[in-house]
Amino acid sequence: MSRPRILVTRRWPITVEAVLSERFDVTLNKDDIALDAGHLHEALRAYDAVLPTVSDKLPAALFEGDAIRTKILGNFGVGFNHIDIAEARAKGIVVTNTPGVLTDCTADIAMLLLLSVARRGGEGERELRAGAWTGWRPTHLVGTKVTGKTVGIIGFGRIGRAFAQRCHFGFGMDVVFHSRSAIDPMEAARYGAMQLPTVEDVLAVSDFVSLHCPGGAENHHLMNAARFAAMKRSAFLINTARGDVVDEAALISALELGTIRGAGLDVYEAEPNVPERLRAMDNVVLLPHLGSATEETRTAMGMKVVDNIIAFFAGREPPDRVV
Repeated sequence: MSRPRILVTRRWPITVEAVLSERFDVTLNKDDIALDAGHLHEALRAYDAVLPTVSDKLPAALFEGDAIRTKILGNFGVGFNHIDIAEARAKGIVVTNTPGVLTDCTADIAMLLLLSVARRGGEGERELRAGAWTGWRPTHLVGTKVTGKTVGIIGFGRIGRAFAQRCHFGFGMDVVFHSRSAIDPMEAARYGAMQLPTVEDVLAVSDFVSLHCPGGAENHHLMNAARFAAMKRSAFLINTARGDVVDEAALISALELGTIRGAGLDVYEAEPNVPERLRAMDNVVLLPHLGSATEETRTAMGMKVVDNIIAFFAGREPPDRVV
């Protein structure tokens, strides 16, 4: 019996690619160049499985027609709002993701962004590398104290809880959060956190607001002009969730007008394109989507995908099935 044909859309950790190559008829993207819509359209008709990443857009149009061969999309990532789930379901395509293994590293990046923007670390490094630092002085790059401040978390899943733990027990911060479902107060207390009824309640009291909610239609532009106006003028926004959770134009306006003090971002609305006005701001720390970017985590994510597609082609239920 022939082995299933599988396409890996980007380069993955070499150990994961090796396991896939041993078990399947695999096509690797050795040039690591993002596939365009045309290539992805063809892939759905030529491969038994396609293994996309969050940078691969799979809208409804790619699923149109009756010639689709793909039976499973093994997504490399937790978020799957880049895939039209309804269309995949309609075509009988299974979709899986990689939950759990990137929790700590993404929470670490959120903490890095919070500290960097509060203490003006990005500005300081740029000044030093440019040879413009003239020495220590009392008023130089004065930032915001982190310890003891209030952090508000939007979305209290695995990553939100891990971030709360770091903030409360590492920096003595008061933690408040909003979640679409009620969290047992005793569970919240494990992370030094308290649930508030609305997003606006969280924004009103927070010195830092960190986003840890899913992307997609439900949370599209959750942070908009009205909600930036509801934040403290001295507050900072941190986003390691998904770019579409933030209305980027409204954020830029809020930063330019001083509606909020600054932002730390790891994700963007039109990745890899980041608006020039955002890149030009000193009160913003920008990272190129590094949330899960450690050797250990990226390998674990890849092996999650391997486990899912092995189970699928063996006739078993994939452990991380989304649809």
